[in-house]
Amino acid sequence: MQDILDLIQKEQDRQNKGIELIASENYASKDVRKVTGSILTNKYAEGYPGRRYYGGCEFVDEIERIAIKEACDLFECKFANVQPHSGSQANAAAYRALMPNGGKVLSLVLNDGGHLTHGSPVSFSSNFYTFIHYPLDKDGRLNYESIKEIALQEKPDVILSGYSAFPYEIDFKKIREICDEVGCLMMVDMAHIAGLVAAKKHISPIPYADIVTSTTHKTLRGPRGGLILTNSPELIKKINSAVFPFYQGGPLEHVVAAKAVCFKEAHTNSFVKYVESLMENTKICSKTLRDLGAIATDTENHLFLLNTLDSFGITGLEAQKKLEEIGVTTNKNMIPGDKLTPKETSGLRIGFAAVTTRGCTKEDAAEIAKLIFNYLSNKINKEEASSKVKELTSKWKLIENI
Repeated sequence: MQDILDLIQKEQDRQNKGIELIASENYASKDVRKVTGSILTNKYAEGYPGRRYYGGCEFVDEIERIAIKEACDLFECKFANVQPHSGSQANAAAYRALMPNGGKVLSLVLNDGGHLTHGSPVSFSSNFYTFIHYPLDKDGRLNYESIKEIALQEKPDVILSGYSAFPYEIDFKKIREICDEVGCLMMVDMAHIAGLVAAKKHISPIPYADIVTSTTHKTLRGPRGGLILTNSPELIKKINSAVFPFYQGGPLEHVVAAKAVCFKEAHTNSFVKYVESLMENTKICSKTLRDLGAIATDTENHLFLLNTLDSFGITGLEAQKKLEEIGVTTNKNMIPGDKLTPKETSGLRIGFAAVTTRGCTKEDAAEIAKLIFNYLSNKINKEEASSKVKELTSKWKLIENI
């Protein structure tokens, strides 16, 4: 066991000493971590509260009921399934509920910011369903008229929105109008913006979509897991059947309990202030990079894209590896119109969810932008850059104290 404990300590040190800019990562609170590591992991509870296939579920039943209630209260919806082990499994169950016999889905071009489960050839999604895609405009934004034209021509069963690398607000009302005109269903994957929606800093998809899926560990700052929401009493039955028994067996009740904790935490004024700071930090970093001469998108949420190929003459992979040498963690990412492969990419996806949790200020965000620009431009060496990382992280909360 000691080897595992030693590696956990090394990972804790890495997190404390580094600047985490991966947009899909965050730091869960001590309460969330405590519940995730609780004795609830011992309990098998296949089925749903009051309808389990095992005995001894009276307490986990109540916990799951609380998690469902908290999710519905937080997102102002009628029904929730809190059992999906991940966002990918939540999407799989949602597709199953909406298209039990297969069907056609219209979603964003993957290289423009879609997720693997939105029709990638390496994902289950494209093997079980037919995917067609709409592109972004030349300015990197959604063109709702273009989406409507494609939808009217292709007649999809479902129009999917919600993305993994899209820095602007999504007008779900317009997409609902397109769905109604086409006569199809609407699904939203809000995994990345769930925290912003919870804090009412992004338009909510709940009043418009037939089904909304999410993760709970990104901007929502909870345990790793998935979530499905709907206002339809008919669809929640299909969703529940798709999660269990179709795709999953026993739910992870320790994670379900931690989801309940994170939903409660997200329903506080302090969480709203966190999201406000997160969005401000992201905007300041992207603007500072542009002011310095880099090619980066603006942002209306928690992330932006940095074109490293045209800004610094290096691929996204090369930029990711170089920044990791000084303790700045990012991830390579395709940019709209990218001509490189997904293994290389022309850019980075940068997000401020994690560092804002640690206490990153708007002044720090500007300094991080200067650090990235100067190091990738070779204006400062590794020693100077590492020193700046140490200076910034020394002011922030330790991971174990969050």
